[in-house]
Amino acid sequence: MKQHAPQRPAMQIAALAWPILVGQLAVIANGVIDTAMTSRYSATDLAALSIAVSIYVSVFVGANGVLYALAPIVGQMFGAGRFEAIGAEIRQGVWLALFLTVIGCLILLFPQPLLALAQASPELNAKASSYLQILALALPASLGFRIYGAFNTAIARPRAVMLIQLAALGLKVPLNALFIFGGLGLPAMGGPGCALATALTAWLALGAGWAILRWSPSYRQFRLFGAGFAAPRWQAQRTLLRLGIPMGLSYLIEVSAFTFMALFIARLGETAVAGHQVTANFVTVLYMLPLSIGSAASTLVAHALGAGDIRTAQRIGNIGILLAAGIAAAAGLAVWLGRPAIVRAYTPDPAIIAAALPLYAFIGFYHFFDALQACAAYILRAYKVTLVPTVIYALMLWGVGLGGGYLLGFDMLGLTPTLPAGAAGFWLGNTASVLLAAVFLLWYLRSVQKRMR
Repeated sequence: MKQHAPQRPAMQIAALAWPILVGQLAVIANGVIDTAMTSRYSATDLAALSIAVSIYVSVFVGANGVLYALAPIVGQMFGAGRFEAIGAEIRQGVWLALFLTVIGCLILLFPQPLLALAQASPELNAKASSYLQILALALPASLGFRIYGAFNTAIARPRAVMLIQLAALGLKVPLNALFIFGGLGLPAMGGPGCALATALTAWLALGAGWAILRWSPSYRQFRLFGAGFAAPRWQAQRTLLRLGIPMGLSYLIEVSAFTFMALFIARLGETAVAGHQVTANFVTVLYMLPLSIGSAASTLVAHALGAGDIRTAQRIGNIGILLAAGIAAAAGLAVWLGRPAIVRAYTPDPAIIAAALPLYAFIGFYHFFDALQACAAYILRAYKVTLVPTVIYALMLWGVGLGGGYLLGFDMLGLTPTLPAGAAGFWLGNTASVLLAAVFLLWYLRSVQKRMR
């Protein structure tokens, strides 16, 4: 048997996971800061932020997921020692990012069809539309940095990504304060000021990543530069799209469940959607734990598969899932015990606090099953298996989660007070959906591992 993978997979997963976790927490902290600072500007701006962020995240995460197809491809190449082939693959990823940028920017610049679903007031629509149109400036840089991040993660070098993300966060705070509340001769922009700060930091992050790749000697073996102009190659694009489209759809399905939750809950009023935003934002923070573990385990699994070490790949995957489950259970309990303090850290508004607290009752259960399904999905991607997980996501998250949540949220079946209605009804449906997704994804991962033996 080849001894490609480490003897202690849990320690290797942890060593890769913590920089990914810190970096992702820095990214999510941008959203936390946006929510907290905007809530101190006005409840109307916070509600507009909630609606706009839901749409932007759907666009960004969908495109992001397609580009993440680079990770298992590069990871297996790295495990097989095919270093010089990686540069050509990255250049094809850049072409794909350009194509996705055009589509994404069109959606952000003309968001009215999606905003109409919220049936919000003209003031909310105007603020949300302004936020999205400014973020169209950020999308090209954000997707470019996604290539940098996917590449570094695939070759087990996530620390450089983490440092850039932390630096961007440090810039975001003063820029937010300047653009949201005004200063230095600039007018107060409210919620849309967050978008301008995001655009500036995104381009600075991309510039820093490009400079590292261009000038660091440790990347020369991958031949990222100096190969001349590389036109798009259909074979490479088809491989990326075959893996990336289902992955992008998986991300899109997962995030759009929250997007449409926010848009539908907006019909219940500004306070309800603001309470949902406070809850959804914290769930996103928690999600970074299983995401980092799943991403690290996926990298190591891809390396082992590239080296032909099937048994080690299975062992690493299983340990990653157990690690994610244990941490998620502990985190869920901590949130249950500390939920009043967490909500008050987000906002001082008593009405928003009252709307958010009942929703926090779902977080512990939701997070545990979310951790299981996320880690299983990441490991399946290391095996280059993406289509069946996407079908599972669609049936569970859209069918059970969003469909069931809609029926409960608006009490379409007349089940209140037996089952909760309003925002709590949507959260009950969403929790049931991730439970079922976890069950089916774990079963399918097991079947893939058996076939590979």
